[in-house]
Amino acid sequence: MATDYDAPRKSEEESDSIEALKERGPAKGASGIDSEDADNPSFDLGGSDLSDVELDVVVLPQQDDEFTCVNCFLVRHRSQMDHETDLGPICAECAR
Repeated sequence: MATDYDAPRKSEEESDSIEALKERGPAKGASGIDSEDADNPSFDLGGSDLSDVELDVVVLPQQDDEFTCVNCFLVRHRSQMDHETDLGPICAECAR
């Protein structure tokens, strides 16, 4: 059976005005949570000011068994080195 995709899907009587849709309220199943926040419901910004909070981070220097890839600039273990160029070592992921 052929389908006419250009034909209107609703008649004029079935279409609702914007005012009628606003009066009806949110659709069934709609929630107040954004889709991005639905992935992590425990994350709450709370509106608190964190500008005066200091974070203590321990930065370790590059170890003897590590190298820095000259392509992605990540510090990796020597077992992940693929080859070394004139510029420096390349990791296995960047060599692909």
